Amino acid sequence: MDLIKVAEQAFLVETNHPEFKSGDTITVAYRIKEGNKERIQEFRGDVIKISGHEGKKRFTVRKISGNIGVERIFPLDSPFIDSITINKRGKVRRAKLYYLRALTGKKARIKERRV
Repeated sequence: MDLIKVAEQAFLVETNHPEFKSGDTITVAYRIKEGNKERIQEFRGDVIKISGHEGKKRFTVRKISGNIGVERIFPLDSPFIDSITINKRGKVRRAKLYYLRALTGKKARIKERRV
């Protein structure tokens, strides 16, 4: 059991991402490999949930693209994440914002938290 933890610590890449919570609007710059070319694609949306623990955390980002909701799950320790930028801090009372899936338009807005 300890051997597995030692191997995980050896391959652990230390990344300095900003602290964010569910409800925040973030932009994730993600490296995409197509054939032998590599490019960076930005995915901007609201953080719906953060799950996992320690080095195994993952977060779900939701955006509306052409009146269709698109969700994407990112592992926090992924080597393909180039950068994470926080655009807005959200004021929410829940950790998991699944109720946003049923809302559209102005109802789906999240109030901004003043810092």
